Amino acid sequence: MPRKPTPDPTQAVAYIRCSTSRQDLSPELQRAAIEQWADREGVTVVAWHEDLAVSGGTEIDKRPGLLAAIESLQTESASILVVAKRDRLARDVLTNAMVERLCERAGAVLASADGTGNGDSPEAQLMRNMVAAFAQYERALIRSRTKAALAVKKARGERVGGVPYGYRSEGGVLVEDEAEQVLVTRARELREEGLSLRAIGRALFREGHAPRTGKQWHVQVLARLAPGSTDWA
Repeated sequence: MPRKPTPDPTQAVAYIRCSTSRQDLSPELQRAAIEQWADREGVTVVAWHEDLAVSGGTEIDKRPGLLAAIESLQTESASILVVAKRDRLARDVLTNAMVERLCERAGAVLASADGTGNGDSPEAQLMRNMVAAFAQYERALIRSRTKAALAVKKARGERVGGVPYGYRSEGGVLVEDEAEQVLVTRARELREEGLSLRAIGRALFREGHAPRTGKQWHVQVLARLAPGSTDWA
């Protein structure tokens, strides 16, 4: 039986996760934070994987990017799975623990680019547990507040939930928006041609399709418009 290659302590696999279009959590900023960490630590990031528009509470088996990142630890002989911040990995204590165990089986460690909880000391382990617990608590708190707010809106007879691209709300009823239907169709055509999400955003702008808000297309929005590969470069 062939021996498994020894993980290289100077090689890492990076994982990026976004659930919203918040600029402070964008894939670009996460990537920049990881690259700065790699420069400081003298580490080479040999593979990048991401899950876009994915909640921190999503189970591992529903996260193709995370599964691919864990698999890459062995295929790339990397010894580190790095995230920008630990809550980018998950907002669930069990998921965090499972990922750490899978990393251990691959002969690797889980690291955060901001340094929180890194290391194998008892204090570092305590910090990791605390960060995971507070991230899970924050997620539960947000869900509770959202549920209460939606209940109030529903009681008032107001429409709950966002209006997807391709539609508009008229008196609380969704109707097709012709201009946005053209946009959605074009975005999916570009995806079928093999363009990345960022390339699709640039193409839509060139063709006169601007987002509803903001000055640029966010990859999380484009991922919902044109589902497919999570490649956003």
